[in-house]
Amino acid sequence: MEKLEKYRLLIRQLLSNHATLEGNQQEEEIECQIIFDTEHDHYQLLDIGWDGLKRVYHCFIHLDIKNGKIWIQRNMTEADLAQDLVEMGIPKEDIILGLHPSYKRPYTGYGVA
Repeated sequence: MEKLEKYRLLIRQLLSNHATLEGNQQEEEIECQIIFDTEHDHYQLLDIGWDGLKRVYHCFIHLDIKNGKIWIQRNMTEADLAQDLVEMGIPKEDIILGLHPSYKRPYTGYGVA
């Protein structure tokens, strides 16, 4: 399987697993959505809806694929997404912690971009 297609498949699996966990904790008026933009390689997990009179729109996870590498742009979960990706077979050098500034990335043990 081509590397890009493999990464897309693994991201889909990772977000689907987190959506299932998130969905089990949802209130009736809050929907857990998974966004898969395979044309531009943007992937998100978010909650959208209403909590009483308060609007809910929150992105929990945002991943991108850029230049053959998976960028973790946002992780508002307790999960270690980078480690989850490694356990799924993605090399550490192909995982970029985009939520860290570029000067810190060489010290993370993952890719630097």
